[in-house]
Amino acid sequence: MYEQRTLFEKENALPLAARLRPRTLEEYCGQKHLLGEGKVLRRLIESDNIGSMIFWGPPGVGKTTLARIIAGRTRANFIDFSAVTSGIKEIRQVMEQAEKNRLFGGRTILFVDEIHRFNKAQQDAFLPFVEKGSIILIGATTENPSFEINGALLSRCKVFVLQALSTEELCELLTRALHDERGLGGQKISIPPDLIRAIAVFAGGDARTALSTLEMAVLNARTDGDETVVTAEDIEQCTSRKSLLYDKNGEEHYNLISALHKSMRNSDPDAAVYWLARMLEAGEDPLYVARRVTRFAAEDVGLADPRALEIAVAACQACSFIGMPECTLHLTEAVVYLSLAPKSNALDVAYTRARKDALTTVAEPVPLAIRNAPTGLMKELGYGKEYQFAHDTKEKLTDMQCLPDNLVGRRYYTPGEEGVEARFKDRLEEILAWKKAHTKK
Repeated sequence: MYEQRTLFEKENALPLAARLRPRTLEEYCGQKHLLGEGKVLRRLIESDNIGSMIFWGPPGVGKTTLARIIAGRTRANFIDFSAVTSGIKEIRQVMEQAEKNRLFGGRTILFVDEIHRFNKAQQDAFLPFVEKGSIILIGATTENPSFEINGALLSRCKVFVLQALSTEELCELLTRALHDERGLGGQKISIPPDLIRAIAVFAGGDARTALSTLEMAVLNARTDGDETVVTAEDIEQCTSRKSLLYDKNGEEHYNLISALHKSMRNSDPDAAVYWLARMLEAGEDPLYVARRVTRFAAEDVGLADPRALEIAVAACQACSFIGMPECTLHLTEAVVYLSLAPKSNALDVAYTRARKDALTTVAEPVPLAIRNAPTGLMKELGYGKEYQFAHDTKEKLTDMQCLPDNLVGRRYYTPGEEGVEARFKDRLEEILAWKKAHTKK
């Protein structure tokens, strides 16, 4: 579904965020790194030299607003297009109209919100029209365009990264909303600066959330004569539960699990528990977190503390048994334990080295001595010949070759010196020294 913007909207019925939508670059809040004096995007807009582009950033930072400002500055026909409700048929209809406009000297800016929701075929439908200039495509996405937008289309667009608004920028926006006639300027509202700041902090960089929260607080505040008095209690009621920025299938999903993993690796239990809470309270599947924690136990602790894997697996089982919210404590126990455990990535390094050889070297056959020989024919062919049973020796060691000839002497596992792994290192050095002394030249 797409929408042609008109001059006949009923602004009184719109929410505060919509009523206060900036109309010019001067009113626009935030993104100084792109729109400050002399910055690249501002220069392109002011010189009326824009091309197709992608705005990538979190919700409520002004992606749609910026597209509309650009359309106004360039005097182009502006079309809103929703990737959620539109298909190829609607795309083609819009493209045909845009092509007609181009033939008569007009320009069309096609703004596609949530462009990452279009599939490959839908995105491909834009390509020929972008290439010949029928449309200037401005896409908005909260997801990394490198992953979500076709390479052919992405190569024809400039990507601009929009940042979450700072607390100071949101305070400025909220103050303007209280005085602007399009906003709440027609009312007499009393709200202390510290409560304005509290709303800004709660919004977490999202202008839409900030304005919606302010509007809700004003609507629910008590009146004293002709004055509306907003109190801390009003703000508290409107911010009792924050809607956390999280998409279980999107980039933020991977950002947060990465933050948890790296906090544990950095032995920071406080940060690790915080990121754990961020995911679980936003609705993440605790079993997903438990599986990642189990991976961490082997990848980053390993034999430096063999109990780490036991605790991680136990937490995973507990999540399966009782689920949310009770399993939060089991995951917290595992996360704190792993954060404080000695660290070693020797197992991860060992497998990575072995994997590289497995994929890139000649796949030589298994040495005859360690082949399985369940049949007489296999025994006749030498399978299992000269196999040495380690348990029959005093040292429980033999000089038998177990690697293929082309990999003899290759070392994959190099134990660290943290925690229990120091004992494994000593033991491995004993084994290697014994084998060196007893291997036949």
